[in-house]
Amino acid sequence: MAKTKEDRKKDSKPAGDAKKDKKGKDSKEVFVEEKVPARLLEHYRGKVVPELMKKFNYKNLMQVPKLNKICLNVGVGAAVADPKIIDQTVKEIEAIAGQKPTVVKAKKSVSNFKLREGMNIGVRVTLRNDRMYEFLDRLISIAIPRIRDFRGLSDKSFDGRGNYSIGVKEQIIFPEINVDNIQRISGLDITFATSAKTDEEAYELLKNFGMPFTK
Repeated sequence: MAKTKEDRKKDSKPAGDAKKDKKGKDSKEVFVEEKVPARLLEHYRGKVVPELMKKFNYKNLMQVPKLNKICLNVGVGAAVADPKIIDQTVKEIEAIAGQKPTVVKAKKSVSNFKLREGMNIGVRVTLRNDRMYEFLDRLISIAIPRIRDFRGLSDKSFDGRGNYSIGVKEQIIFPEINVDNIQRISGLDITFATSAKTDEEAYELLKNFGMPFTK
């Protein structure tokens, strides 16, 4: 028997789109995910760029320095004696960065430290784009104010090519870490790689982001 026009319409509807309402009738419900831009990315485009162009007299927007990537690195020397520490460190860095990190292996053997080539001795992760700005926002707004006896970040940790590095002594300053579940206190190194050609330009870039440097 040939199908009627209504039957053909029913067959053409996807099974997942139809949802019954209170009266029992079919109603369509479409879920649209809204992407929220990173707050510091909008701040960079709206305020930081005009400020730097005015200060350094840039003639082109492409000359304005920008943040390329943020690298997190943790050395886990204790993993030589207890390999399980690496797994715990990977979970902590994954929670902090929001991205699965890479385990670093030893490149050569050192007999004095009982280290063999290929052993897991560190964890690292590189953040770019939106995740980078979201991590920077959480670092400046939440994590750094939780540092004990904080007096400001040193402005002498630039490498001469526009990159800046800081050391965090305790990973518990990040709210993603539950203090009750950690087995040991460990620190991490954070490096900010910028496109600035001089340390002065990189300093002004990070300062406009809200980095709390010592006065």
